[in-house]
Amino acid sequence: MSEGPGLFSDFGKKAKDLLNKDYTSDQKFTVSSSTFTGLVLVSNIVNKGGLSFGEVATQYKHKNAIIDFKLDTGSNISTTFTITDSHPSAKMVASFKLPDSNSGKLEFQYLHEHAAMTTAVGLKKLPTVDFSATIGTPGIAFGAEASYMTSSGEFTKYNAGVNMTKPDSNASVILADKGDSLKVSYLHYLNQLNGGAVVGEIARKFSTNENTLTVGCSYLVDQHTLVKAKLNNHGHLGAIVQHELRPKSFVTVSGAFDTKALEKTPKFGLALSLKP
Repeated sequence: MSEGPGLFSDFGKKAKDLLNKDYTSDQKFTVSSSTFTGLVLVSNIVNKGGLSFGEVATQYKHKNAIIDFKLDTGSNISTTFTITDSHPSAKMVASFKLPDSNSGKLEFQYLHEHAAMTTAVGLKKLPTVDFSATIGTPGIAFGAEASYMTSSGEFTKYNAGVNMTKPDSNASVILADKGDSLKVSYLHYLNQLNGGAVVGEIARKFSTNENTLTVGCSYLVDQHTLVKAKLNNHGHLGAIVQHELRPKSFVTVSGAFDTKALEKTPKFGLALSLKP
């Protein structure tokens, strides 16, 4: 893909990942393997709320095509077919799920040096059309996204924002929920944290006058161990310790606490991901 402003879905993604990725109160076990022919096999078992479910996913890559297939214990089947480099900066993705015959979707992505766009159309009689566009540079970009429901002739979603990226920081401002919410985030990498980062996010919902301030950080204890923590103004505290057992194999322990209700039982999660 060419260097450019990126997709609207990437606005604020680095800050979002630091504050949300790998935080869980479930137990998850993952085993993945790959072959030299381009076939990848992944098996997941998850225990959530006392209930267990699993899924098996495969991915096959051949030249400029990628095929993803997933089957879970609920007999749900999902398939995604991706073609890249049909143009130097283009990608086409077709996906569907069974038994939901109306879940099919066709998506087209195009990235240019100073612009990017996506269009996704549901494969049914009266589909929902999703589209987004950005303009700018890798350093600063402006963008918007919307969803249009052809059955009712109404826009069900429209968001807009700006994203600024530097080698050591990332900032974004996003107006979402049809103008009802505003989210501002800033992430900065620090050498004092061994390459870790600090992040702050302010979210405001205008209809309820509710504000949420969340701060977080990540710290590289060594080249194999990562520690993350976050706290918001409602007293919700989360923490993660992730250790690389061997290349691409990780064990992650996470915890969540309500500092304003210490009598409540803390929530803990455990994830083990193995790649032989």
